[in-house]
Amino acid sequence: QVQVVESGGGLVQPGESLRLSCVASGNINTIRAMGWSRQAPGKQREQVASMSNDGIANYADAVKDRFTVSRDNAKSTVYLQMNSLKSEDTAVYYCKVEYRSGTTGFISWGQGTQVTVSS
Repeated sequence: QVQVVESGGGLVQPGESLRLSCVASGNINTIRAMGWSRQAPGKQREQVASMSNDGIANYADAVKDRFTVSRDNAKSTVYLQMNSLKSEDTAVYYCKVEYRSGTTGFISWGQGTQVTVSS
């Protein structure tokens, strides 16, 4: 199994930046991709960004050109650099790690970290 713990959320003003971190532990050699999802009040959880083991990144249209996902594989850590934050980015952000056990795929979620963008 793989466990994940996020950190880095907080309250910022529109236009400011914030960086989230997520550290994975356990059977980290089974990880296939790491990334982030978010859930705003009254809305469904949505994928924000992810990066595969070979470094390919994918982004939701709403965050392209503003957010950057990166990984430090030596530290089993994934980051989300969020720039030019908007009020609509307010949500609980969850680290998401995809891993495999044999031929079965699994997802491990973090506990979530609150990001609030408000003036």
